[in-house]
Amino acid sequence: MTTAPILVFLHGVGDGDQDDKWKATLSESLVRLGYPGLESAEVVAPKYAHALKDWDVRETLPDYTGKAPTREAAKTNRRAFESRMGAVEWRLGKHARGNGLLGLDTAVSAAVAVPYFKQARNYLSNPQIRAQVLNRVLNALPSTGRIVLVGHSLGSVIAADLLRRLPAGVEVVGMVTIGSPLANGAFDVDKLKDGLKEPPFNLAWWVNFWNASDPVAAHRGLSSVFPWMVDFRIATTPSFVRGHLAEEYLGSDAVGAAIGYALFGSLSTELEAVERGVDIPLDPAESMAIMALRYAHLMRRRLKGDELDRFTGALRRVQTDVVTDIIARNEAEGRQVPVNVTRLMVHPPSPTGDLVEPQPGRYLGKDEAVVLLTVLAAENVLRPFEIDLPREKWLEAMKELCAEMGLGTQYGIDIFEAAKRARSVLSPGRGAGWIKWGALSVGAAAIVVATGGLALAAAPGVAGAAAVTSALAAFGPGGMIGGLLTAGTLVSGGGGGIAYGLAGQGTTAETLEAIVERRLAATILRQLQGLEPDPAVWSVLAQIEIDVRRQHERMDEFSDESAPGLKDLKRKILTVERALRYLTENGLEPGAVSAQQ
Repeated sequence: MTTAPILVFLHGVGDGDQDDKWKATLSESLVRLGYPGLESAEVVAPKYAHALKDWDVRETLPDYTGKAPTREAAKTNRRAFESRMGAVEWRLGKHARGNGLLGLDTAVSAAVAVPYFKQARNYLSNPQIRAQVLNRVLNALPSTGRIVLVGHSLGSVIAADLLRRLPAGVEVVGMVTIGSPLANGAFDVDKLKDGLKEPPFNLAWWVNFWNASDPVAAHRGLSSVFPWMVDFRIATTPSFVRGHLAEEYLGSDAVGAAIGYALFGSLSTELEAVERGVDIPLDPAESMAIMALRYAHLMRRRLKGDELDRFTGALRRVQTDVVTDIIARNEAEGRQVPVNVTRLMVHPPSPTGDLVEPQPGRYLGKDEAVVLLTVLAAENVLRPFEIDLPREKWLEAMKELCAEMGLGTQYGIDIFEAAKRARSVLSPGRGAGWIKWGALSVGAAAIVVATGGLALAAAPGVAGAAAVTSALAAFGPGGMIGGLLTAGTLVSGGGGGIAYGLAGQGTTAETLEAIVERRLAATILRQLQGLEPDPAVWSVLAQIEIDVRRQHERMDEFSDESAPGLKDLKRKILTVERALRYLTENGLEPGAVSAQQ
């Protein structure tokens, strides 16, 4: 049986809280959240206030423990650490680093010279006092076992300084810093920032909390200095006098939840919250997200070794974020969460446990699947992570996805063949992969911003304008869910809004190419599958050509001939001309369609 970890609390300047009042505050928070109180935990709270003022006996700094890791070992450790951080972030909420407040950083640096902060100044500038404090803390700790490290204010600096000096047999199962000044350059004691470029091997995770009214934290966290850890913002009091106090932090539910999880593990109520899904149909946003995750899981089955490890870690984070975002969106809108969504949440979100695969999707008609799967094949379903894998493996995953949906494996083959042909039409001689994978959803987000949503208002697309607008409000056009839906809408919708958005200077030629290429790919897929052509394709492309040429005429009159804006417009015109030429040559312009009928 694993021994429960020891809670180690490191205080800041002052008298060191001789009566340990902090314990009562934290214990109340834990009980309020449903955890046991601190009376059931072993607590170590070293007192070193006097040691911060002066030194008596010369001491040496404790040595670093452990050997320098190999590059491969460091990479493996970092990957495992990121997975653990993802699980912690799922429990506590979204990372919020903060940007700092103008002048506060300078004020914090200057405050070190004030008599009240002499203890902090001594630790930062006097190696004898620093050695004395670190040794005193180490003497209070066991030589082996598991600890939870909590540091307040200067105590957070001491905690970070201590990490690489702990006995080799001590494992930090969680580190929580509160009211920390570590982001300030004045507190970079002995180049601590350089020493902690990577997470130490003995550290499971580190989260930092900053209070919006804490002048010492200067309205920011620590991830600007230590980018591998996570920051959370809390707001306990509007008072700048009390905002820095340990009791304000420890009385917060968020801080209590982090420490409680480190000490006692998951609350059973969390499982109940995740399993509240009900058997209702998926809405368009949920359906698209589940389809994308299913596609990713089918790809994961084809990987081995390092590729499998990295892909699994990224997919775990993406799946957790997708499910969490859907649950939050539905709760805000008063909509129940389908069980097909909630079942995907790994509980607890474990860096090593099995991933829950989405169930095979519903059967789709071939017409209905054209845009959905054309977009999916072009997009990065691991967004924001980027892992370059052979397109042949993605093709195999797409074939399996199509077979599951009753479309047949040939449908999956034709999706990739259509994409290849569309690229060769729009940019002959530049190769099949000239358009960056994932450019479609990035371009879609740019269109939404450039037109203020006008393009979507004019393009009902795969889900209907109202559904897409609602999804964007909840998920944003740049997220995985919102990005897929918006891209699908721009590939399938008609109307002048899309043409206006693509012609505008706020939309790059690469964005136009990505969207036109997907529209053309969808058209070619219909050809390959013997489906009726979409009559909106010609009208949209023709309108795009008119608007782009009109914009070019406006610019050409007065601009330099070599102006980048003109070059961009010429590239747009050439792209649309090639797409329209393909439609004409293949009997897909409106007159030709009528003649065939």
